[in-house]
Amino acid sequence: MHAPSPDPNPELGAKWATLGWLALAELLAMALWFSASAVVPQLGAELDLSGGQRAWVTASVQLGFVLGALLSALTNLADRVPTQRLFAACALVGAGVNAALVWVEPDPGTLIALRMLTGVCLAGVYPPAMKLVATWTRRDRGLAIGILVGALTVGSALPHLLNAVLGGAGMPPWRHVLAGASALAALAAVVVAVFVREGPYATPSAPFQWRQGARALTHGPTRLANLGYLGHMWELYAMWTWVPLCLLASYEGAGWSLGAARWAGFAVVASGAVGCVAAGLFADRLGRTTVTIASLAVSGSCCLLAGLLIDHPAVLTGLCLVWGVAVVADSAQFSAAVSELADPRYVGTALTMQTSLGFLLTLVTIQAVPPLAEALGWERAFLVLVPGPVVGIAAMLRLRAHPDALKLASGRR
Repeated sequence: MHAPSPDPNPELGAKWATLGWLALAELLAMALWFSASAVVPQLGAELDLSGGQRAWVTASVQLGFVLGALLSALTNLADRVPTQRLFAACALVGAGVNAALVWVEPDPGTLIALRMLTGVCLAGVYPPAMKLVATWTRRDRGLAIGILVGALTVGSALPHLLNAVLGGAGMPPWRHVLAGASALAALAAVVVAVFVREGPYATPSAPFQWRQGARALTHGPTRLANLGYLGHMWELYAMWTWVPLCLLASYEGAGWSLGAARWAGFAVVASGAVGCVAAGLFADRLGRTTVTIASLAVSGSCCLLAGLLIDHPAVLTGLCLVWGVAVVADSAQFSAAVSELADPRYVGTALTMQTSLGFLLTLVTIQAVPPLAEALGWERAFLVLVPGPVVGIAAMLRLRAHPDALKLASGRR
């Protein structure tokens, strides 16, 4: 008998097993993000929240994420601390902070403060996860980060699923939704601590260099990739936050089931996972700029059309499902582009700075949509999101023409 031939790629099984565990952990941990936003109607009724306070339930998470990400980027934390340990610790602390809302009697100030701290913790979850992907991948990095962002997308939608399951046609208990999200995040910490490690392309711990945080703005190609990402983020989180509530208004106006509206809200956000994986497959073969431009064009068109369908819930749901797929499909490719353009020793810092800038921008549009919806109706509220895709497309066209674009996707622009 002949001895079995050696595995030509002994890391391949470990690679996809690790990335699978990491995607699962990301999915579970990101349930924290919209855990309070999904139950804004219940929180608003119990705590007598104003319209501005309701917007801050989500915006405070964004602000906390920005503060945590900036601190991490300026101290090169994601490149100086073992990445899986950083992820696990932040997921566990975030679960505890979020669970605190279940055990206290929150007033509006406490609610917003704890949500901000949750965002700080999530800054140690998402960017480090992308760096972990980069330590395992090269040629298929777009697909791998696409899978990770797809998991993030489903995780972000989980509170809407909990809301639908626990509530039925009525108003689900908001404490149960928050407790469920916290339990999932704690499980994520265990998964990462036990099953995830850095891959063969990991670089040694980098020395502290504060200038690396500023390179996102000073290095021309990286700046263009980040400008495209900012255009994408101008639209993404405002869409994720307010489209489920727009669907509730549309279903209620037509006399349709509010339980069905909650399921539709979950499906719209979760559908983005399909776009993330598909975009990753295509971007590694056709090019990062090609896929991001197409995605931005589709999502920008949905911005223009969604409000016109408010009186037609079935058609609106169909359009929003398309929007849900397109609006996040390009997200992983902006991150993959930055990881390919950045100094390999400081990929974690570059990705953290990118996300901090993007989430800072989301504060504007998350706050802008509710007053527009109140003053002009849902028919026009989403028009404020259209400039994001326009700016993003312009930035990616310029990056496509830059010589450094050959670094993207193994030479595929």
